[in-house]
Amino acid sequence: MSTSILYDYIVIGGGSGGMASARRAATYGAKVLIVERGREFNGMGLGGTCVNYGCVPKKVMFNTAAHVEHLNRNKDYCINTAMKEFKFGDFDWSTMKIKRDAYINRLNGIYENNLSKAKVDYVQGIAKFMAKDTIQIFQEKSLLLIVMIFFRLEQQPKKVAVVGAGYIAVEMAGIFNTLKSETMLFCRHDQVLRKFDPIVRDLVNEEMEKAGVTFVRNMGTTRVEKQHDGKFTFVVTINGEEQKFSDFDTILYAVGRVPRTKDLGLEEIGVKLAEGGFIQVDAQENTSVPGVYAIGDATVTGWELTPVAIAAGRRLADRLFGGEKDACLHYHQIPTVIFSHPPIGTIGYTEPEAIEKYGVENIKVYSSKFVNLLHAMADPEHKVKTAMKLVTVGEKETVVGVHVAGDGADEMIQGFGVAVKMNATKADFDNIVAIHPTASEELVTMAPWGMIKDKIVVAPKPARPAPMGKQ
Repeated sequence: MSTSILYDYIVIGGGSGGMASARRAATYGAKVLIVERGREFNGMGLGGTCVNYGCVPKKVMFNTAAHVEHLNRNKDYCINTAMKEFKFGDFDWSTMKIKRDAYINRLNGIYENNLSKAKVDYVQGIAKFMAKDTIQIFQEKSLLLIVMIFFRLEQQPKKVAVVGAGYIAVEMAGIFNTLKSETMLFCRHDQVLRKFDPIVRDLVNEEMEKAGVTFVRNMGTTRVEKQHDGKFTFVVTINGEEQKFSDFDTILYAVGRVPRTKDLGLEEIGVKLAEGGFIQVDAQENTSVPGVYAIGDATVTGWELTPVAIAAGRRLADRLFGGEKDACLHYHQIPTVIFSHPPIGTIGYTEPEAIEKYGVENIKVYSSKFVNLLHAMADPEHKVKTAMKLVTVGEKETVVGVHVAGDGADEMIQGFGVAVKMNATKADFDNIVAIHPTASEELVTMAPWGMIKDKIVVAPKPARPAPMGKQ
């Protein structure tokens, strides 16, 4: 027996963006329903990819790897411990999985409780449009099974192949390698993270390789063969020749995702989809059908990031129910972090993007490379570099890009993101008193070497004045 209920706002998908939009709409007095498949119907569970199989469990594993890196520095700081060198088998993967999964389950419960407190109705099931203002919820198990292999692994693989060149591939390869799995990273081009600024991209490529990740670049078509011992052989083409890499316990593909929009009934009601099933939206998240909106990873906006979906969802609710008729998310100047080893923090235009947009004659770039004080006691071969760049435009030298790779980059970029969003200039950066000794002080003390004129040049560094208090 079916039941019909009227709502002001129906949100399909209990990911971070959907949750944020539903709760914000409810604060304005809207009657809100959120529909999420949940694990019972082969879905994610509340919180979506980020909470269940993405940002949160990934950060737990990044933190785990970071602890290993600190252990490896004990010798540098003359700390005598029983464990002289971390090796494969020293990490209890299965116990960590149990603890990590328990933490995620607690978060799912907190999210459901938050919906209840916000007076948002929540139904588990599969939603489908029957008309532009009507959905039906099916509560039948589908045949589709979501497998995010990294977070389902019960044991740590001794040898792993990671295929891809973006955020996830680089992050997963870094975690595996730091935990002493033999790690090979396969990519179709000559470098990973090709869309990022060259200064951070090049440094992370260099440091990952130095740390032990084996790169296989410029590969073509691939196939996987099962070996007699249960392991896998990964077959690729390089320069037209077939090459085989054997004895992998795990092969992890991190080559992008496609949205799960096929069975929502969107095209039947006239919602336009782009290639791959991504939903076409305008600057205010409107689809081609009035009254139907879309945010987050499933749209053509191009930012598959949790905070972006949350911000877009809240602004949409502000516009629909809060009287803010012009509210929308501007998809430039988005800060983002790659939890690589070392991490990257970035916001705004890369150097090549700024040149293309503003012209080389209007751009000035400030950059620096150095060894973080954290590694000052390390042997030369173990010192990890940091790289930073400011991209400025115009006579006022408005900062339109900040790019950092190195220890602490993930934490420092948020504050500099505020500065970029407020159209801070290089003079504004210069006029703040530096905090010493920190890595972030480099961003507010850069001298004008390496500026761009007719072409990119790196000028010799002039003698720098002594820090305040040391003159």
